[in-house]
Amino acid sequence: MSDMRQYFKAQMELIVSTPELHARWLNSLSLMENTGARKISRFEDPVHTNIIVLKHAAEEARHAYYLKKQIAKLHIECPDYSFEYLLAPIQSYQYLRKLDAAACRYLKDERGYKGRQMYYGAYLLVTYAIEVRADELYGAYQQALTAAHNRVNVKSIIAEEEGHLEEMTRMLEGFHPEWQQMATAVREIESALFKQWLGAIKKDIDTVVTDKVTAAYN
Repeated sequence: MSDMRQYFKAQMELIVSTPELHARWLNSLSLMENTGARKISRFEDPVHTNIIVLKHAAEEARHAYYLKKQIAKLHIECPDYSFEYLLAPIQSYQYLRKLDAAACRYLKDERGYKGRQMYYGAYLLVTYAIEVRADELYGAYQQALTAAHNRVNVKSIIAEEEGHLEEMTRMLEGFHPEWQQMATAVREIESALFKQWLGAIKKDIDTVVTDKVTAAYN
């Protein structure tokens, strides 16, 4: 079991068993999926956009909507993406933006790319890194949901994210013969950002749990 799965085995059980945390968790995931959909839409060329990019944008937007709809099963209000309805709000908002900017810098400074090719490469590499992470994250989350017999489920998202990863791998193979080295570099950047996000998530969880314990004794 990876370190991430070990972490989520405990944290996901706590989140899934606490409706307030669970709703904010789902809302945070929805925000991040929506950020991805919007980024892809901005990346799209008005003429030279292929069907895979269109499919990816549509599915990311669907994921954001689907996760938002799941919140209703918890009977908790999260009307929008305001900080109060999220876990790790600053990190959740900045995660993908920072990763995209860092990937562009890497492609420019280390690989000599610029312009449209730089942005295209960043799209492929960032998406690849995110899909690798999503496979672990949603997998751990679904395990916790299943174990708790929770009505929420993310199985359809898991299936589509696996498809995205296969598509990005094929596209990266056509982008550059050294794509694996490039992907490793971007995944290292993503790993650092992910650890920051996890730390902020844990801090918010600890705050909610402490408040509940305090309220119970008052």
